[in-house]
Parts: sequence; C-alpha cells; structure tokens
Amino acid sequence: MQAEPKKSQAESRAAAPPVSQPVSLVGEEYEVEVGPVAHGGHCIARTSEGQVLFVRHTLPGERVVARVTEGEEGARFLRADAVEILDPSKDRIEAPCPFSGPGRCGGCDWQHAKPGAQRRLKGEVVAEQLQRLAGLTPEEAGWDGTVMPAEGDKVPAGQVPSWRTRVQYAVDSEGRAGLRKHRSHEVEPVDHCMIAAEGVSELGIEARDWPGMASVEAIAATGSQDRQVILTPRPGARLPIVELDRPVSVMRVGEKDGGVHRVHGRPFVRERADGRTYRVGSGGFWQVHPKAADTLVTAVMQGLLPRKGDMALDLYCGVGLFAGALADRVGDQGAVLGIESGKRAVEDARHNLAGFDRVRIEQGKVESVLPRTGIDEVDLIVLDP
Repeated sequence: MQAEPKKSQAESRAAAPPVSQPVSLVGEEYEVEVGPVAHGGHCIARTSEGQVLFVRHTLPGERVVARVTEGEEGARFLRADAVEILDPSKDRIEAPCPFSGPGRCGGCDWQHAKPGAQRRLKGEVVAEQLQRLAGLTPEEAGWDGTVMPAEGDKVPAGQVPSWRTRVQYAVDSEGRAGLRKHRSHEVEPVDHCMIAAEGVSELGIEARDWPGMASVEAIAATGSQDRQVILTPRPGARLPIVELDRPVSVMRVGEKDGGVHRVHGRPFVRERADGRTYRVGSGGFWQVHPKAADTLVTAVMQGLLPRKGDMALDLYCGVGLFAGALADRVGDQGAVLGIESGKRAVEDARHNLAGFDRVRIEQGKVESVLPRTGIDEVDLIVLDP
C-alpha cells in the first residue's frame, strides 16, 4: 500500500478547526443584589447564572444595575460598575466630588458612602484580609475591629478631609492635569482634587497646562514648608518653565535611567515624625497622610515595648523612620541595624540617623545582607517590606 504524503505544517494548521475566541461581556448589564465588601472598592454580587461580579460604586445590601467593565464568558469573575441604584443603602450619599462615579476618576473608592460607613467597610476589608491571608481573627491580631479617623479627618457627611500630601497627576494629550480612571491609562482632567492637602492644592497644578508631560507629582511636606514638583516628560519632550503659585523645588524623571534628577531647588523634602525631622530624597517614600507616620510609630512601639539596651532590627528601613524611633528608645546601651535596598533611601537614612553611634544602616536585599551580619539573636524586629 502506498503511503499518503505527509502534510506540511502550513496545511495542517489550515486544516485545524478555528479556535473560538472568548465572548466579551463588556457593556452587558445585570440586575443584582449586592453582597459583602471586597478589597479595592468593590462589593461582591452574582449574576442569575451564578457568575461572580466585583462591583464598584455600590454598597452592601443594595439592588443595582451593574454594567460589566471587564470580563468574558466563562471567566472566573467579571468587573462591573453600578450604573443605576434601584434600592439604595441607608449609608449612601451623593458623592461630594464632581469627578467621582462610574467611568470617572478612579482615585477614591467610597465617596458615595457616609464617613462612618466608609470606616466600617475598611474595617471589614482588613478583617477579611487578616483571616484569609494570615488565618487570624481581629482579636488574635490584637485589634478590636474598629477603624477610627485620624486627627482632623472626622467630617460631616458630604464633606471630604483634605489629607493627601503627595498627589501624582497624570497629564492628557492636551496637557491637562488630571487623575486616571479606574484600571485605565485614560486621564480624567480635574480642576480640584478634594482629598489633596492644602499645601498641594495651593501650588495650582490643575490650573495650568503641562505640554509634553506624562505626569506631574506634587509634594507638600508635613514637617516643613518644603514643596516639590516632580515632572515626568514624554519621550523627547522639553521641560516647561514651571511658574506656580508658591515657591517650589523642581525635579525631573530621566528618560533613559528613570532616576529623579534636580532641576532647581532642594533635591529632598523635610518631613517630621515622632519628634524628629527626616530628609526624604526626591522620589523617596514617605506616608501620604500627614498623621500616618506618627500613628504607625506609636502602634509599632506599643507592640514592641522597646527597653534600654535592646538590640533591634529594622528590615526594609527606608529613610529610617522606625530605626530612629527604636534608637531613641533603646538608648546608648542598645543598638539598631537597618537594612534597605534603595541607594537613595540608604543615604537619607544615614543622614537622618547620623547622631546615633549605635545605629548602622546597610544597603542591600534583606535576604543577602542579614546572613552576612553574623547576627543570630535580637530582641526586636520591625519588618515592613
């Protein structure tokens, strides 16, 4: 019997049945009963077929029309926006920000909820994450399950506390400053961000155009009058002349190396926490809420209860916030070792803690540096990756 000639790979591919593409459900609408809150500003609902929906702009217990924004047939879950509220929660209010809502700015998750309800929802999210990720109840984690407003943040329904000391504005193709839509690169131009701290708003970033820029980050330090703007140009663009409503240092993000470089002014801002001033280099990390650093130091020190003479590790120490707090409390007979991988953060930490003879800051990855130290026993560890 004569063998049939082998088919070429091209012929085999042509003969293969076409692979069906998943059917997109974007734009489909479902009337759903909304269940519990989930991480990221979503609540959980299910379609009549049982498919999970993560729905934004809604609250637990509501009945809404949810329009799919991401997902396809057969997917484990869909993402959606509540575009019509059929049965509102008693905790619902009209969002005070004119840029909030489905398809608009993605910066705030819960502007449509009363302030007390927002805190309750945040507490439920933290409790769920503790249980799911760490296997701990709030009680086992040493937390009573409540979320309290920071000093100055308790405001009546319909008002918004202005707390964000660092805001990164995206810039659209027309040079207008704004904020990105949820899970999108698309920019929602804004003329005022309600949660921006006064020191950010008074710079007037939103009031001027930023031709050729991809983003403009505004920083208003809490421990000083330092103000800084970090510009990220689009490829090949020239920097604009920066004329703002307040004196400001200007930095730029390098197109080739991605580093932050000085244009004029100080290449850092001065922040304050736990009675100490910290230098934070341009592009460096500091908590965006003006009360966050102090609140975190207080909580960590209450948990550790450092004593004079203790040996402490601050892993992923950043600019030295916790290392400084520990050094103050363990005294001259104690010692603190901080480890941080970021070169600029290490320089800042060494500057910030130069007055402590018993504090050492090492640069590198924790898993690489720590074994080299020879330390096999310490009294206290702060782990903040």
